[in-house]
This record gives sequence, C-alpha cells and structure tokens, in this order.
Amino acid sequence: MYQWDFGILWSYRWLFLNGLGVTVGFTVVIVVLGLVFGLFGAFGTLSRFRAVRLLALTFIEAFRCTPILVQLIWFYYALPILAGVEMTPITASALALSLYGGSFYSEIIRGGIISIDRGQSEAGAALGMTPGQSMRRIVLPQAIKRMIPALMNQSIIQFKNTSLVSVLAVPDLVYQSQVAAHDSYRPLETYTAVAVAYAAILIPLTIMVRRGEKRLAVGE
Repeated sequence: MYQWDFGILWSYRWLFLNGLGVTVGFTVVIVVLGLVFGLFGAFGTLSRFRAVRLLALTFIEAFRCTPILVQLIWFYYALPILAGVEMTPITASALALSLYGGSFYSEIIRGGIISIDRGQSEAGAALGMTPGQSMRRIVLPQAIKRMIPALMNQSIIQFKNTSLVSVLAVPDLVYQSQVAAHDSYRPLETYTAVAVAYAAILIPLTIMVRRGEKRLAVGE
C-alpha cells in the first residue's frame, strides 16, 4: 500500500509559487496578444479584398489545424533556422501560444460580428457614418456582449495550454513540479498538488463564465 506524504511538498512551496506566478503571468501575455492577433484575423476574414481574406484564412486554419505541441517545438527549433534569429524558450512559447489562441479568437470575433443584423450597419451609413465608424460605434459594442462567454472559455483553454511550455524548459508550474518530483521522489503527491492548483483556479473561473452566460441570456 502506497503511503501518501504531502508534507514533504512544503519544502518546495516557493518553487511551486514561482512556477504558478510564471504560469499566470504567461497566461495574461498570451491572452492579450492572442486577442490582438484574433482581432486582425477576424477583420482580415471580413475584408473586401480577396488577398487579405485568403491570408487571414491561411493563418487561422494553419494554427487551428495543427497540434499546439508541434507548434511549440517548431517555433523553438525550426523558426530560428529559417528566420536566422535566436529565440529563447519563453519567446518561442509566447509567440506560438499567442498565434494559436489568436486563430480561435479570430473565429469567435468574426462570429460575433456577423451575428449582428446587417441593418445595424445600414442604419449607421444612413446617419452618415463610415464603415469603420459603424463598426466601432454600433456593431462592435453589441457583438462584444455576445463574444464574452466564448472569449472567456477560450482564455481558460489558453491557461491550460501553458502547461505544455514545460517541454521547452519554461519555468512554469508544471516544469517546477517536475523539478520537485525528481528531487523528492514523490511524483504522485507532486502532480496531485499541481492538479489541485489548476482546479482551484479554473473551477471558479468556469463558474463565473457560466453565470455570465446566464446573465447575458437574460439580458437579451
């Protein structure tokens, strides 16, 4: 019978806290950058110019249809050779995860925009607004309300995806837990504690998203 001993993890508490801090900070970065890439991607797919639409669709499908782990490895090992630039594990991970998330954010944003009745844009044009002004003042404020639940869900997925950056030795929570497990010879306790830490963060966020969805549904 295996004897559990979680007390031994106390001596590694700062290692776990540092890793958690990196994970949370990294998540903020890739969510913000992902939203920026997603915004450009969404507007690209809605562009009147065929070349811009094709470029945006190529970006979206290329990142949505390939595994994120493959992308991480490719960005770290292959891109520096092709581009001739040196890339740190953190930079490669941030770029790969941001673009990966951006491809999904693009579809969420595009879906939110096209869900707004075309008559709203026509009304803006009737008032003398340019297409850009109609988008900013009329369409986007309504679309954002519909996008929020999906954007939040995708951001939660991004948080979980950060666990993969440990393969590039980025000192996130998973990587630090690997160090603790190898040092303590207690992998069961270590990875159980990591699972609990992720659940403790994600379960409240998931509940918040669900409550937000219900409130938005009632508001509509």
